[in-house]
Amino acid sequence: MLTDTRIAFIGAGAMGGAMISGLLSRKLVAPDQIVASDPHEGITTRLHEKHGVGVTTDNVAACEGADIVVLSVKPQVLPQVFSGLVGHIPVDAIVISIVAGASVTAISEGLQHQSVVRSMPNTPAQIGEGITVWTESGSVETLQHQQAETVLQALGHEVFLDDEDYLDMATALSGTGPSYVFLFMEALVDAGVHLGFSRKVAEELVHRTVKGSADFVLQSPRHLARLRDQVTSPGGTSAEALYYLEKAGFRTALSRAVWAAYQRSIELGRGGMRHRLDDSVKSD
Repeated sequence: MLTDTRIAFIGAGAMGGAMISGLLSRKLVAPDQIVASDPHEGITTRLHEKHGVGVTTDNVAACEGADIVVLSVKPQVLPQVFSGLVGHIPVDAIVISIVAGASVTAISEGLQHQSVVRSMPNTPAQIGEGITVWTESGSVETLQHQQAETVLQALGHEVFLDDEDYLDMATALSGTGPSYVFLFMEALVDAGVHLGFSRKVAEELVHRTVKGSADFVLQSPRHLARLRDQVTSPGGTSAEALYYLEKAGFRTALSRAVWAAYQRSIELGRGGMRHRLDDSVKSD
């Protein structure tokens, strides 16, 4: 699908580097098909030394002759990237954005380019175990759709949805999701230390428990509630622990956190800034 395709990466940090690594490790492209641009020469030097890809600090030079342009920069520098690249994206190229909050319309108008894919990967993509939700503009052709799908699969799994509204939802659920999991794991480790385990042992117990549970879920056809019931004996330790989690509003707190992330994703997409109520209250 990507034979003789030239791919330009605008931004070669953690996620951009992960995509490059995934594409090369799966032998989907050769190193000479990729050019990575980043203002930090240390990043480009390491990429070249590790993968042998072309590197530059000039975004325009990276896009020359590109069939696919991947935008993997921080949201706050996107306007600057737009101003530098507008009019320099090849007409037949497809732009794949992994920039959080940047809508298809914003990217298309910012670059004055029609064929745009917007995607939302998550942190595990850096080890090829991510889940990416993506959508596209109406100008994306069948071959470009297939190429975008192949590129995003380099990060792990992908889900295409034809309604862009789902991208903000995905940002709150799967995109931000690892932070919820990390906080949960951190709290479990701290609880283990409180019980008397060394932090090293508590971390191993928690890490392996979470990974094993996730793997078990993926291999089981049963509903999550059924799996939970299997380990919750009447009057047992799980029942006691779950009672306190429910009493403390665990589900409600998590649901509200996801909703807050969803609302924030929408605000960021509109370029809006706001402060939470607790941020605006000053102490006496």
